[in-house]
Amino acid sequence: MIASGVLIAALMASAPHSPPHAFVITGAGRFAQAADTASITRDGDVVRIRVLQVADQNFHVGETAYWGGWSWWSLDCAARTADRLDFASVREGGAEGPSMPDDQPAYPIVSGGDAEELAAVACAAEPPVSQAATVEDAVRLGRAAIGD
Repeated sequence: MIASGVLIAALMASAPHSPPHAFVITGAGRFAQAADTASITRDGDVVRIRVLQVADQNFHVGETAYWGGWSWWSLDCAARTADRLDFASVREGGAEGPSMPDDQPAYPIVSGGDAEELAAVACAAEPPVSQAATVEDAVRLGRAAIGD
């Protein structure tokens, strides 16, 4: 009985605490977008992808510092529409949430916008090579892209 408890504890200790990530910086302006290509799922022409919006190093709300926030996106690659489904803040250190739904309807993907940059990655036959495998590294790369 003790041996099985030790085995279970060892397996739990070796299990990853967060899903594997494969981040690609898709664009930067006031915020940087880090598309997690490991999250991509496809259903015909529709692609879902989770995106980390990275804030600059000095982004605070009150006394709380934030790395940015997560959003799930649904992109229709054939119809060229984008729909941000939710937003969950990410505090410095990685604590998330809560997730708040975004009830705005899907909108046309326009040239030069964030959605076009995300679609270029999410709708590609093969996603680009990952630039970061952790949220911390994605934040570092995103902040470098926005000039912090």
